[in-house]
Amino acid sequence: MGNLAYWRFWTVALAVGMLAAANPLHSARAALPQASSNLTQAGSPGDTRKAESTTQNYADEAWRVLWLGLHNPRAAHRLEAVKSLSLMKGNRRAFVFALRALNDKDFHVRAAAATTLGNLHDKNAVPALKSALSDKEPSVMLAAAHSLYLFKDPTAYEIYYAILMGDKKASSGLIQEQIDKLKDPKQMAEMGFEEGLGFVPYGGTAYEAYRTVIKRGNDSARATAARFLALDPDPISEDALLQTALADKKVLVRQAAVDALTQRDDPHCVERLERNLHENLYAVRYRTAAAILHLDRRRRENREN
Repeated sequence: MGNLAYWRFWTVALAVGMLAAANPLHSARAALPQASSNLTQAGSPGDTRKAESTTQNYADEAWRVLWLGLHNPRAAHRLEAVKSLSLMKGNRRAFVFALRALNDKDFHVRAAAATTLGNLHDKNAVPALKSALSDKEPSVMLAAAHSLYLFKDPTAYEIYYAILMGDKKASSGLIQEQIDKLKDPKQMAEMGFEEGLGFVPYGGTAYEAYRTVIKRGNDSARATAARFLALDPDPISEDALLQTALADKKVLVRQAAVDALTQRDDPHCVERLERNLHENLYAVRYRTAAAILHLDRRRRENREN
């Protein structure tokens, strides 16, 4: 083998060995499916059809997992499932589920739905988001305003003006009541920093920075690093993301790795990610289900082209 291939081989081997030493439950065997997945690409037509059938089964299972999360009686499950829909841009079913979640009885879920609708980039959400500005909970109003901002809808500027100046020109009584709540530190504390900070312009960057500073831990820095690796074309980085998504001890880091793999748009990751559909950590389970559905859609689009 050439020098470059030689050194890459030993780099991967060393990385797998270090992961195995750090986590006895995660052995070097986790790296093996990557090789088998790559071999499938070069197989016979029969092998290709079998692989496509297997991938479709993964997609069906992913929808089942996500549906159960969206309809779970516990709000925490519905919240994570709705947030996961944000990975599925261009998927009509994901859009409809997010739209329905705007009427959830739990305001955390409604706020997540408003944010997800902005991340899905479907302008058909604008009327529903404008209605959500009248939600009695300020966090839902802020989430809807931020999504409208992403759509460059001028209604968002009215809300930000109201927050800045303390009132809203020609505002309804309900919206003014929400704005008054934002002046109350106790109310803001009850909303939590995710609702208070995560739904302002450039909130994603501010959110990560806030968590890094406040927690002063390594989790947020590693999660941010995982998201940056989404743009690295080196297959070694993809393998590292897969191992992190499957075996890291921190939920935040695993979710970030799943997000990065989704952004990389490589459908060959699905076979290994399928293991997460049976994960006990529901936040990881729902996130992975959405990622698999997005990657399966990419697979079908590539096949048609």
